[in-house]
Amino acid sequence: MISPRWERRPEGLRRPAAVAAFLGWNDAAGAASTAVALVGKQLGASRIAVFDDEELFDYGTVRPTIDLSESGGGAIDWPKIEIYEARTPGADRDLLLMVGPEPSLRWRSFCAAVTELLEELGADLMVTLGSLLADVPHGRPVRLTGMASDPELLAGLGTRQPAYRGPTGIVGTLHQSACDRGMQAVSLWAPVPHYTANVMDPKGALALVRALEAVSGVSVDASELEDATTEHERRVSRAVDADPGLQDLVQRLERAADAEPGSDPSTLFGTGEDLAGELERFLRQRERGAGGEPEDDDPQVP
Repeated sequence: MISPRWERRPEGLRRPAAVAAFLGWNDAAGAASTAVALVGKQLGASRIAVFDDEELFDYGTVRPTIDLSESGGGAIDWPKIEIYEARTPGADRDLLLMVGPEPSLRWRSFCAAVTELLEELGADLMVTLGSLLADVPHGRPVRLTGMASDPELLAGLGTRQPAYRGPTGIVGTLHQSACDRGMQAVSLWAPVPHYTANVMDPKGALALVRALEAVSGVSVDASELEDATTEHERRVSRAVDADPGLQDLVQRLERAADAEPGSDPSTLFGTGEDLAGELERFLRQRERGAGGEPEDDDPQVP
């Protein structure tokens, strides 16, 4: 039986909203997990429970880590999904934050255990966050894709309706599980450019944080992500502007985004892999030209 391992049971939570993001397939460029981490950091969240049952994980895919440094002593850190509480005195509700690797196995049992935990703690709203690689330009505003059990929960956010058909992840499964249990549920996804897939995307993370604020009524200081977004755009633009091939591809994306602002960003072009490859080749050429040392202002794409 899948169940949480409690570290302590919080008392006095006020109509908490649950916010979940999972590393892996649902978290392109780390935007979703970064959004939850920023919220937790700014609100001083503290851990209350973990899901670390070995039935949830394929350790050949989501590997445990080990610290063999002198201070680490060889301790193994096993994959786990963590639950945090975040008290918000200035808002009408508190938050429960969930983050960790996407489970490999037992999704239905896991989702049932999560919704039972949330009901026990009095949660009445589930917000799942995700990010996807898409054919979108880095210099345009992020327009989220959203769906909700009640359309009013998305009022004023300007989200796209999803048009996707295909495999889903734990984010979609957990959203549906919450709906089936009668909870209000919102799913928000940020598209991030294919050609910056190998670096964290602060712009997508910031868009998710702002949408979460609107849905939950909880505000946080996101200036850290705002500064990171400005720097990220500057560095990527510098790399793109220095290469005519990359510049042409990005301009095509910009024209498409401007011409069809309501279109599904995952279907504009089939150029995402080409863009990523062009950027990666460009950066490697510059490193070789500089004697193997990349410039400090260039984005690093492994």
